Amino acid sequence: MKHSHAHDQSNTGNLKLAFFLNFGFTIFELIGGVWTNSIAIVADALHDLGDSFSLGLAWFLDHYAQKRDDPDYSYGYRRYSLLGALINALGLIGGGLMVIYEAGPRLLSPEPTYAPGMIVFAVVGITVNGLAAWRLKGGDSLNAKVVGWHLLEDVLGWVAVLVVSILLLFFDFYVLDPLLSILITIFILYNVVRNLRKTIAIFLQAVPEGVDLKQLVAKIQKIDAVQSTHHTHAWSLDGQHHVMSTHVVVPDEATKSEILQLKRHIIDLTQDSGFEHVTIEVEYENEDCRMRSTN
Repeated sequence: MKHSHAHDQSNTGNLKLAFFLNFGFTIFELIGGVWTNSIAIVADALHDLGDSFSLGLAWFLDHYAQKRDDPDYSYGYRRYSLLGALINALGLIGGGLMVIYEAGPRLLSPEPTYAPGMIVFAVVGITVNGLAAWRLKGGDSLNAKVVGWHLLEDVLGWVAVLVVSILLLFFDFYVLDPLLSILITIFILYNVVRNLRKTIAIFLQAVPEGVDLKQLVAKIQKIDAVQSTHHTHAWSLDGQHHVMSTHVVVPDEATKSEILQLKRHIIDLTQDSGFEHVTIEVEYENEDCRMRSTN
């Protein structure tokens, strides 16, 4: 069994930092929106407030997922991190569709914006969200990856605001603002949907990504003491920690030492695939498998 508590702690710490950075920036936006009497900035602040809720939820669930196993959750609580990824992905898709809905009419009827104020908020937004996104870069859990895309959407959004605001200092191309917002949102949604598909596949106990189950079974069947295999299953708890079970049939005369060696051999074959729970059911050739009828 292999564990990655250090990676889990790193993901949780980065989510915590991202939450506080995003929440602090939200307060800054609210104050700035009231001070400048800008409805647009206040609206974006309310959007960021929703982001802060998503980040806080992701942080809590990622931390909660590190609880050890108990009688109620024999595999532990790691799937709570997966739940955070699912909730945040759905929230990000909803937010992205809202951005497209709001930006669409502005393509036909562009509205004037105050460029100097946009530049100030764009620089701060890029700095804050960029730092948070950088800390989550390379996160191991799907929860961290989805939140990373969430923050990247904000960074690219503020980059678009910066580019547009600089251009607006010289030209009245107000249509650039909604156009860039839509393009960036489509790019982010594409990647979020990809991660959402992975999350749903894990919930449905699909074979973990990167694991060739047929090839693994073929390697097990080549072991001298193995006559055949059946009921070989592989799934993942959260996209990082994988589980496998298999039934192997051995000759009636197989000894205890041969069976122990067989189990060690099978476990060695699974090490490169990230399995941390491997269950091996050994059956003798004339023994009936109680699960065979359910195969």
